[in-house]
Amino acid sequence: MEPAAAEAQALGRLVNSEAVKIEYDDLSLAFDFVSSGAPMEHRAFVSLETEKSSWVFELSPVEEEELPDDLETPGLYLEVPHKNDLDLGRDLVLRFVDERLPDQRNRVADIFHHRRAYRRFKELLTEEGCLEQWYAFEAEATEQAIREWCRENNIHLSKGDEE
Repeated sequence: MEPAAAEAQALGRLVNSEAVKIEYDDLSLAFDFVSSGAPMEHRAFVSLETEKSSWVFELSPVEEEELPDDLETPGLYLEVPHKNDLDLGRDLVLRFVDERLPDQRNRVADIFHHRRAYRRFKELLTEEGCLEQWYAFEAEATEQAIREWCRENNIHLSKGDEE
């Protein structure tokens, strides 16, 4: 399909509120990839035409032939957000602490003003015996945020066995 036709099809899909379909596992992997680096270090995009994701590692770019030629074409791709864009970074940590360890809030807030904050935060959670609770809390909040982002962007999540 020619780039202009693909862009028109993708824009038509958005105008007509036709949902883009993507597998949850694919989107979740792309989200994890984006969030594993600093904001804008790793980027991922969902094609509004093919409903596939493409990943870009900014410090060591993927070979050009692996990236779609039309990646920079407006309206054809939706950029996968970083966890900080969905309030899943420090804000999520503080929500967890407020719920589960309110007496440690000042200590945790101080931890996040220094380098290696997540490592030190997880050490604190280990001391307090609630590291597994944190992982469950983080996983649930992440899934909810991804699903909300999908609703806002007219993306239908499917499982691999659905047609």
